Formats: sequence, C-alpha cells, structure tokens
Amino acid sequence: FSCSARWHPPFLDMQVPLLGRGGGLDASSIHKTRIYSMRTLRTTIVSICAGLVVVATLSTYTPSILSTKMAAGSHIISQSVRQGLRVPPALARGSMGMRRTGLRAPMDTGRPGVNEMPWRSMYLRGSKPGVSVGASGGAYKGEHPYDYDLFVIGAGSGGVRASRISASHGAKVAVADDLDVGLGGTCVNVGCVPKKLFAYGSEITTEVADAKGFGWDYDKPGLDWKRLIDNKNSEISRLNGIYERMLNNAGVDVVKGRATVKDAHTVAVGDKTYSADKILVAVGGWPVMPDIEGKEHMITSNEIFYLKDAPKKAVIIGSGYIAVEFAGILHGYGADVDLLIRRDSILRGFDTDCGDYLRDAMIQQGVNIRKQTEAVKIEKRGDRDFLVHLSTGDVIEADVILCAIGRNPKTSGLGLEEVGVELAKNGGVVVKKDGQTSIPSIYAVGDCTDTLQLTPVALAEGHCFADTHFGNNPRTADLEDVATAVFSHPNLGTVGLPEDRALDKYGNIKVYKSEFRPLKHTVSGSDERSLMKIIVDKATDRVVGMHMVGAHAGEMMQGFAAAIKMRISKAQLDSVIGIHPTSAEEFVTMRSVSYERSKEEEDSKQKEPALAA
Repeated sequence: FSCSARWHPPFLDMQVPLLGRGGGLDASSIHKTRIYSMRTLRTTIVSICAGLVVVATLSTYTPSILSTKMAAGSHIISQSVRQGLRVPPALARGSMGMRRTGLRAPMDTGRPGVNEMPWRSMYLRGSKPGVSVGASGGAYKGEHPYDYDLFVIGAGSGGVRASRISASHGAKVAVADDLDVGLGGTCVNVGCVPKKLFAYGSEITTEVADAKGFGWDYDKPGLDWKRLIDNKNSEISRLNGIYERMLNNAGVDVVKGRATVKDAHTVAVGDKTYSADKILVAVGGWPVMPDIEGKEHMITSNEIFYLKDAPKKAVIIGSGYIAVEFAGILHGYGADVDLLIRRDSILRGFDTDCGDYLRDAMIQQGVNIRKQTEAVKIEKRGDRDFLVHLSTGDVIEADVILCAIGRNPKTSGLGLEEVGVELAKNGGVVVKKDGQTSIPSIYAVGDCTDTLQLTPVALAEGHCFADTHFGNNPRTADLEDVATAVFSHPNLGTVGLPEDRALDKYGNIKVYKSEFRPLKHTVSGSDERSLMKIIVDKATDRVVGMHMVGAHAGEMMQGFAAAIKMRISKAQLDSVIGIHPTSAEEFVTMRSVSYERSKEEEDSKQKEPALAA
C-alpha cells in the first residue's frame, strides 16, 4: 500500500491527556492533536512487511513524543501558549508560567522555541512546520522561524489597532505595554479623551452666563474639582478595560514592560527576548521640557489631569494647540491664566488669520497672552507657590506652571539607532510612506515617526500596516487633507491647506471670508463671534482649504472634510442647500470673493525693493 505525509491511520487520531486538574485539551482548542508518526514513511512500500515497518516506527518514535508531552503540566501549558492555543482555566491557575490578567501569556524564551520542537506542527491542523496560523484563525500564512509574526512596541492608538487587526488576519501578535500611561496610550490616558472631558466642563460657566439672556437665573456655579478628577478617572479606567478586552478577544499577547530592539528580528522586555518576523514601533511622543533653572517645578500635559486642587493662578508656556487649549480650559474653571508665547502669533502651521482671530478672542475673554515672552527661571516659595521670572524682566506668581512647548517622539532608549534605524534630529523614526524604516523588517507608525502627530493618523497607519502585511490588501494612509480641531475657547477647526501654503502650491487662489455674530449670542449678550474661511484654487475652482473659529468648529469640519477629500469644487459647494438657521450654512452661502492672491505678483513685488536698492 502507499503511505504519504498526508495519510495517517485512524488509531493515531488521538488526544493526549495532560497532567494536573483540567484533563486533556479539548478538540476545539488544539484542533485534536494529531501525531503524524507515519511522516517518516515517505516512499511507497509495496510489501507485506509494510505493517511491520509501521509498528517498528510507532514503537520508537511515538513514545518519545508522548514522554516529551507528558513531562510536566506547566511545561505543556507554556508550550500550548506558544502555539496560540487556549488553555483550560484550571490548568492556567495551576501554572506558574501563566499570568492572571485575562490575557494570553507571552512566550517563555527560557525554554526551547516553538520551531525547535519536533512535534510543532501537531498542534496546527493541516499546517506545515514553520507556518504560523495565528490565534484568530485568519487567512494569513507566513513561513518563518520566529516566535511571532509581529511584535508591536507600544500599546497606544496605533499599536493596538495594528495588533488586533493583524491578529484578525491570522497573524500571531504580541504587543509590549511600557505602563508609563496605560493601555490606549496618550490619547486615552493623558491626551484627547481627558482633555475633551475637561473642555466640556470648562464651558459650563459660559453656558450659565449665556442662560441669563434666555430668561434663566442661576446662582454662581460651584466647582468640586475632586469629583471631576474621580469621574474622569472612572471613564479612563473603563476605556482601559475596553482596550484590554479588545486585545484579549483578538488573541494578542500583551507583554508588560519597556521593550528594546536588539536586532532586526529580536525584542527584549526585561530579561526575556522575543523574536518576530516584523517589528512595529508605535511608542508615541512625550512632552518636551525647556532647560531652565527650576524646571522641576513645572508640570506637563501628563500631570495636569491629576492635580489635587483646581488652579487659581496658572502660567502656561507655549503657543501650540496644547497650550492654547489648556489656557481656555483653566480659564473656564476660574483660574487667572498667563500664556507665554515667543512670537506674536499662536498655532504655527494653522491658518494665520484663524490663529490671530482666536488669539484676540482669548484676550477678550480674559486670558493674559504675553507676546514675545519666555520663562527664564522658576523659583519655589512654598507648596504650590512659585515665582516665574520672564525674559521681559517681569516676575509673576503662579500655583501651577504648565509647560506645553511640544512633544518629541519617545524613541530614546529603544535601541533603534544601535540596530541601524534612521532617526530624525528630534528622535522621530524616519519612515517610507508604508511605515518601513531603514531596516526592512522594522516599521513605525504614529507620533514616534516624522509624520503628522494626530491620533486618527496613528489609527489609519496602524490599520494600513496590518492590512498590507497580513490582510493581502496593500495600502497606505492618505495624509493629504487631514481634518483637525483645536478645542480652544472658541474652537478652531480646519481641513486642507492654510492660505499661505495654498498660495505656494497652486500659485493663484481665491479667498472667501465671513465673520459674524452667531444667532445664539444676539440674545445671550455674549460678544463672541465666528470666522469662516474658504480657499479655492483659481485654475480649477477646487476647494483646497476650509477653516473656522467658532462654536463646534471641530464637529462642522468633520463633514466638510469628506467633501474636500472628494475634491469638491466651489460651484458644487455653492449648489448645496444649507440647513437653516445654523452657523454651518454660512459655508455654502459665501458667494462673493473676499480677495485673490497671485504668488507670481507677490514675488515680483518683493523683488522690486531689492532691485531699487
């Protein structure tokens, strides 16, 4: 008769019992462990002695396998985990190698690796040695000798998205969480989410003041800061749990600790090492601190969400979106705020008109913006009692000093440079459009790269990475016309190009502007006004930028972002019938050009004085 590696006698289709409480692994967990002892018979045997050969083979090969598998229950559990298999809870509780977090334990590299075991393929129905089937049973099949198909460093927005989508495609994935901020990274723990919650709360005093015009009378609102912090913490904990469950359900191994890259395919966490076909760096960014005397008395956006008491006199250093947002937030909670900016304008990179309009609105609301001013020294006088010495010679008091001058990629100490990964001057990982670094097997996404530092960008990059490498769907994130918002008071929303950059790119542009008082404030009595701006490429009539300063600007921009992404023309925008009465309808009713600009004409005018000289 003829025997091959695909054939095995029925009596070999068995389950091997394990030691300990819990009995044998069930068929659904390990796909009914099959022992292909007949694999050694690869040539056709045409003889009555074939049966004797089979018996001889079984008597020598099978017992060694059984003895290996029966050596110890904890060893079997660890080996099962390596293969991406589910382990009965009773066995898991009795094993020193299993963690109690509800997530599958990472590989224990202190024992022989998966691919070193002669019976590796027995756990994987229909697979071959060196083929990774993946915990979620997806379509991905990658032949390699590594512990994982993918090891992700960083459990923030981009890292978690890449991990779980890759696992859903069938890849075997691990992600390292360094515990600095928690699952979900900056956005969930000390960024977007708590900031937006704080922003909501800081608007209450304005809403109460506006209510008087509509006939409502309220006593002066009181603030329970501790309740705010407690409720914020509860929401963050809820989100941490969601992230943990998502990773667990996807079959992703979570490794606790700071990871470092040892070579193109090896990552170390503590005293353990893990090998992977691909390594994805998604460690995000970290606040920058200036090198001035007394800098240890400053806090960053990481700590601002955990203050025990509400600030009464805050000094904020910086002119970017974090500084501008917290100036409005803390002022809304009743603090006197000094915002120190090195230039005259705020929000570099945003449309200049909008930045200046917002700056003036903040000043009108009571935020003290000190232009062309820097902090040069901080002196502590007591508990939350500081003196801030300024470059102008002035000295101001503060109980909180928030440094928000920017964030740099958190790549220091990862070992990237040592293995040859190219980094930018600020530590950002230099990547190609698909996220690949100078080392072919190492990739990076999110704020640790030299691309846009926005949570939705990190999510998109992580998803594209997973689809490209494990989902048979090669694609890259389109970072053109990415919408964003500043949750300042009032909001600033933007999509597309600012005016100056549109002029540089297209040469001739038309600008439409509208500045008005929202209907609400005609009754509330507030002086708050709104600015809307549309930028059009004159040659094609395509809308290339839309910007707004005013209430709910971020919400409005999300919808218009889709229109700009689809390359809407000004004529098409004009054809839209607006929703009345809303502020948003102003964007589809601006018919008159405010002004036009020509790069060629402006460049020639700049050259004329030089020629005259």
